[in-house]
Amino acid sequence: MHIFCLEIQLSLPSHSLKEKRGIIKSILGRARNRFNVACAEVDRQDNATVGVLAFVTVSSDKNIPRQVLERLEDWIYEGWPDLEITGSNISEI
Repeated sequence: MHIFCLEIQLSLPSHSLKEKRGIIKSILGRARNRFNVACAEVDRQDNATVGVLAFVTVSSDKNIPRQVLERLEDWIYEGWPDLEITGSNISEI
């Protein structure tokens, strides 16, 4: 069994925590439905302009989870052009 994690740092165009929550909840909910991954906001919850999200997937094949997470990163980049991805890291756990 292979477990992969994508941690992604985002620069958000929000001015309040309420705006940030709307953006983050939208990304996480759609990612769960589209890519069948577990996901959460894992850091910087008190900063309205920065979001750190983690996505995890499991598979018996080593290549599939990495490809899913790479597609997910591209999907965020294309689906939210007003967000800036300031960092990302895919690692096997």
